[in-house]
Amino acid sequence: MATINDNYLKLKAGYLFPEIARRVNAFAEANPNAPIIRLGIGDVTEPLPEACRTAMIQAVQDMGDRAQFKGYGPEQGYAWLREKIAQHDFQSRGCAIDAAEIFVSDGSKCDTGNILDIFGDDNAIAVTDPVYPVYVDTNVMAGHTGHASDTGEYGGLVYLPITAENNFTAQIPTQKVDLIYLCFPNNPTGATASKDHLQAWVDYAKSNGSIIFFDAAYEAFITDPAIPHSIYEIDGAPECAIEFRSFSKNAGFTGTRCAFTVVPKALTAKAADGSKVKLWQLWNRRQSTKFNGVSYIVQRGAEAVYSEAGQPQIKALVRFYMDNARIIREQLIAAGLSVYGGVNAPYVWVKTPSGLSSWDFFDKLLQGCHVVGTPGSGFGSAGEGYFRISAFNSRENVEEAMQRITKRF
Repeated sequence: MATINDNYLKLKAGYLFPEIARRVNAFAEANPNAPIIRLGIGDVTEPLPEACRTAMIQAVQDMGDRAQFKGYGPEQGYAWLREKIAQHDFQSRGCAIDAAEIFVSDGSKCDTGNILDIFGDDNAIAVTDPVYPVYVDTNVMAGHTGHASDTGEYGGLVYLPITAENNFTAQIPTQKVDLIYLCFPNNPTGATASKDHLQAWVDYAKSNGSIIFFDAAYEAFITDPAIPHSIYEIDGAPECAIEFRSFSKNAGFTGTRCAFTVVPKALTAKAADGSKVKLWQLWNRRQSTKFNGVSYIVQRGAEAVYSEAGQPQIKALVRFYMDNARIIREQLIAAGLSVYGGVNAPYVWVKTPSGLSSWDFFDKLLQGCHVVGTPGSGFGSAGEGYFRISAFNSRENVEEAMQRITKRF
């Protein structure tokens, strides 16, 4: 009989969002007339920018013209898109990132899991707590952890708590770790990292031969000019960091699927024989073997993000969601709740009132306000006692949800 990958059996029952869906569906079946507003999963609601739609329509027309038709594209992504990414997202900020170091993909979620393919099984791995669950679960699937404890922490991972007590900063570990997951602006807390804080992480990584996995999926929502948008704004980062970016939230590509990962050519790790190997060549081989690239149509849509028409449309979309975040933040503060985030990030992190657990608060909002959020404990044990509310929804829904909540508290 065929055998399975037993590491999957270590996964905790139900990924966070399926469990939310289960509870919401059960409530909806029992209360079919309840007008539920969902501010849980960070999925966008507003249409694709016109510039992106126009470019994709033209790309569809191209596919109907023998002279313009495209079959298999380059696994790394078309050069015309990678060059615009390098210029607009990195070189314009003083980051020495070349188009050849950019790999276009169908999602940062995929890439943060797939990147483990090119790393060994004996690395010490650090994650923040709370944490985006994909970082943890993909390491469990890959066999890099032991079993989960009663608190949900997996043996073999180094957890770095980020709470109000430490101003939601990722504290540098006292022990040596090899792979470090950092996400700023942070999902789920909405916290940001200063240049000095990121410099300390880069210095630590270089001193210990560590690699930083830097998830910058929400960098477009930064409004404070002092906050770095990229890890490569930090001296020495190209020698120790891989960065993940996405078009999902800034351009509304959650259903269209386009992202990219930056692997600097200066970045190396150690082989079993002690020699240094360039991670760029390993990731290039991995992508060329396991991935056929993002469609021509989608990449043309992504390219339009950087066009003269696209740039103001993207900024307007980001402002829309940040106005939602402001409304959520202000209304919850007015209701007497302790609130964090929502300033340079589209997530608002709320301290649950009256000592309620994260899931109890979830049920209270669902049953009493018909509003869905995300329990903080689903992001890790340090998230217990907190709750995430997403700014990704219509203005009407956000205002209605806040009206319901403020009446309740």
